[in-house]
Amino acid sequence: MRTQFAALCYRLNNDKVQVLLVTSRRTRRWIIPKGWPMDGLTPGDSAAQEAWEEAGAKGRADQRPLGMFSYSKDMGDDAGLPVVAMVYALKVKSLAGDYPEASERKRKWVSRKKAAQMVDSPELARILRDFDPRYLA
Repeated sequence: MRTQFAALCYRLNNDKVQVLLVTSRRTRRWIIPKGWPMDGLTPGDSAAQEAWEEAGAKGRADQRPLGMFSYSKDMGDDAGLPVVAMVYALKVKSLAGDYPEASERKRKWVSRKKAAQMVDSPELARILRDFDPRYLA
């Protein structure tokens, strides 16, 4: 079992919470930005770096995890690698048009309910549906 850090990127639009989903590079499924731990960065800061690379989202990640979900990462062979992803909230302050993986992914702002319907993982869907940034303070 390996660990990744994921960013639940969000904004408030007319007092409604919206979350930012991106497509995975190979299967084009809707996911949240996530990646492997990075030397010298906290788990929350690693999630924030992934949000920048995969979605062009800039903001500050909360350092307390919202929860976790597990999945099987496709590594190109028959057996997937079991991964647990720790999820960190990231309030998006700006969204860049040009970012490292812009040509490889699509991104989309949606409601929490819609995001929960779009992702494959039931565990991630629950985190998205239950997320309320008012409880982060």
